[in-house]
Amino acid sequence: MTAYLLKRLAIAIATLILASMVVFAVLEILPGDPARLMLGLNASAEQVELLRNQMGLNAPLALRYLHWVGGLLSLDFGRSYTYSVPVIDLVRERMAVSLPLALIALVLSTVIAIPVGLYSASRRGRAGDTIAMGAAQLGVAVPNFWFALMLIYLFAVWLRLVPAGGFPGWGAGVWPALKSLLLPAVALALPQAAILARVARSALIEVLNEDYIRTARAKGLPYRAVLWRHALRNAMIPVLTILGLQFAFLLAGTIIIENVFYLPGLGRLVFQAITQRDLIVVESIVMLLVVAVIVVNLVVDVSYAIVDPRLRGRQ
Repeated sequence: MTAYLLKRLAIAIATLILASMVVFAVLEILPGDPARLMLGLNASAEQVELLRNQMGLNAPLALRYLHWVGGLLSLDFGRSYTYSVPVIDLVRERMAVSLPLALIALVLSTVIAIPVGLYSASRRGRAGDTIAMGAAQLGVAVPNFWFALMLIYLFAVWLRLVPAGGFPGWGAGVWPALKSLLLPAVALALPQAAILARVARSALIEVLNEDYIRTARAKGLPYRAVLWRHALRNAMIPVLTILGLQFAFLLAGTIIIENVFYLPGLGRLVFQAITQRDLIVVESIVMLLVVAVIVVNLVVDVSYAIVDPRLRGRQ
């Protein structure tokens, strides 16, 4: 197990280093001068050059990369060009919205998808299976922003049960804050639940055809116990893979939903920073999201070995 963990950790570190180079290089070659954008079109060339020197934009590319990586390692993400505050403060403030939103959406998608996958697999080819997978197919096909607009119309405009948008902050109380995140979380969770339900169904159908499932049934175990105790655990590897990818997507891919619901989260901050050419903010947040993806994948790899110890020997 130790060798397996060390190998996975080495792969994660190598991936992180390569990703940092790619992120830095791609953002540096984007058109537009941050200094010129900040000062406006009427600024003189001398003013722009002075600001570029102050921002460190005239330093050699390799030196700027090393300085940026060193700051990331020491949790010094630099200072935002646009907001004139440390980037870490912006990230901390926006993460208080995006992280709970992603976690709530992940829990909702899992709570919806696993029972649906079990139900559909246990009734393969019947009417219940057809209806459940038809709904899942619809959930995959329809974009989450459409779900968001329909949820706003139904629960905020028509029934007036929840606010249509905005975030009051955690200082206003836990329930008001959670209430404002409920509709965005549902809009994010429904398409992900549809994907996860289809994956769970396929994995369960494959497992239900194994010999040990028939043996368990021959011993007199109830079908429900066979599904939950034997089939589900052995079908968890593809489900864990999708869960890991979904969490990374939910954390990084909330730009549209956060703009629909006017939430001050990481996705909205990245969108604003891109339009304003605030490179230090974009680079830092993208790298944080890359770290989140790599860490989640590492946890999923470790979960594989826990769920199926045979994988340790293969690695």
